[in-house]
Amino acid sequence: MAYNSIILRLELNHAKVNFGDVASIISKAGGDITSIDVIRPGQETSTRDITVHIADKAEALIVESLRQMDGIQVVNVSDSTFLVHLGGKISIQPNLPIKNRDDLSRVYTPGVARVCTAIHENPQKAYSLTIKRNMVAVVTDGTAVLGLGDIGPHAAAPVMEGKAMLFKQLGGVDAFPICLDTKDTEEIIRTIKAISPIFGGINLEDISSPRCFEIETRLAEELDMPVFHDDQHGTAIVVIAGLLNALKVVGKRMEHVRVVVNGIGAAGVSICKMLLAAGVKRLVPVDRDGAIVRGGNYDYPMWQWLAEQPQVEAESGSLKEMIKGADVFIGVSRGGLLGAEDVQKMAPNSIVFAMANPKPEIDPEEALPHVRVFATGRSDYPNQINNVLVFPGIFRGALDCRARRINEPMKLAAARAIASVVSEKELNDQYIIPSIFNEQVVTKVRHATIEAAILTGVARRIPPEFR
Repeated sequence: MAYNSIILRLELNHAKVNFGDVASIISKAGGDITSIDVIRPGQETSTRDITVHIADKAEALIVESLRQMDGIQVVNVSDSTFLVHLGGKISIQPNLPIKNRDDLSRVYTPGVARVCTAIHENPQKAYSLTIKRNMVAVVTDGTAVLGLGDIGPHAAAPVMEGKAMLFKQLGGVDAFPICLDTKDTEEIIRTIKAISPIFGGINLEDISSPRCFEIETRLAEELDMPVFHDDQHGTAIVVIAGLLNALKVVGKRMEHVRVVVNGIGAAGVSICKMLLAAGVKRLVPVDRDGAIVRGGNYDYPMWQWLAEQPQVEAESGSLKEMIKGADVFIGVSRGGLLGAEDVQKMAPNSIVFAMANPKPEIDPEEALPHVRVFATGRSDYPNQINNVLVFPGIFRGALDCRARRINEPMKLAAARAIASVVSEKELNDQYIIPSIFNEQVVTKVRHATIEAAILTGVARRIPPEFR
């Protein structure tokens, strides 16, 4: 169940009601008071702001119950989530003040002309003389936003702003949301290429499958900078990080386990690729129509690629059939596909990553008695698989070494770095993945990314600590 907070501004007539009456009404209607602020005190009447934690459908009942009470006037109801978005969540600030003509002449005309000329003569100087060295474009067309689907570029903007905030707060990376009003693959590619000179990297976000594959592949080939589709690779990297630690908990090895991946879209394909790179020898990709089998013929190029991999099993069947005997289940599909009887048929000491949001592939309460390690994409259960653990650090590293691209060794190195944040002493079935607020995450992912970029020859700059 989803939860939220609302702020109720109430005017109370003290001759008719007291605050205990208000608290009782709110509690009976399903709310939990978390704070009270007196806006206007008074002996006869007073006005207060009451912050209430509520379940997703409780607001209407609380408000109506208060309005029916004689002596209470509901002045206003505010949603605390909406309040933090008012006016947008990010802004642009100058790095230095302009106080006089001398300042103006240096940052703008005429002094800026010398800097422009220097970059014209050597374009690489843009990395040291402009925001390019630390600026990422967060680009979407709004076709696959969260669990909401194709809601368009305007509605996608709050998500992209939030992503930019996380880039800055967690990785010190400046990021700007770019919401494109087109679904045309060629136009998206052309537009991103056209705006790329000011950016040091491109983070693709919430672009529907299968177009996202071609967009990322083409941009990675045609732009000399990191291009990273976070829905694919960010999710895959965290999954591998969590799985590395989960396998330690259950005492199994990557090359020995049978892994079922359900939902072979953008994230599912990338997860399968990384599982193979990490050493999985028995892989079962499953989509809506059943297992994708070795030797099969498929219209989707990525499915066909999987069908050509020797590690993919040749046996066909539905998800409920294929999960029998599996050591690991990874779901990036939709909620309610499995029940307790299904996970009971998995191998002993099973691992389940049920990451559909907001409703996982199997209800956690059903799965937990029968699964050794359980993870979701939700924050209200242990072991949250969250790609916020990835993109700040991997872009921080890629920008710091001016990587030409983010390649597979860099992704695998990032996964191992995230896993390493959880020490052997801390590791247990309830704690296989670190918190996004653990400061070691960005530091370790950055270091691992740079090291892998140098070893694979895609780094154009060697940071001082690696010399």
